[in-house]
Amino acid sequence: MRLEQDIRVINKLGLHTRAAAKLAKLCSRFESSIEIASSKRRADAKSIMSVMMLAACQGTELKMVVEGEDAAEALRQINDLFESCFEERE
Repeated sequence: MRLEQDIRVINKLGLHTRAAAKLAKLCSRFESSIEIASSKRRADAKSIMSVMMLAACQGTELKMVVEGEDAAEALRQINDLFESCFEERE
């Protein structure tokens, strides 16, 4: 199964180190391949450094592309993480 979804970075600090680490840790739990892309770059969402290279600040639109048998659950949990502002106090 291949799923794609646009997602907006809503937390104030964007995908900084801690947020990138949380995203990569979450994505690494899934068998599916997970790619995240900005208008300028693509990243392997399972790699902290790759995610940080997106330099995604608050308001950035990203496209998530998840492919594999657990794609639906992976995308659901990724959405939850973004919506919770990476569980950070702002």
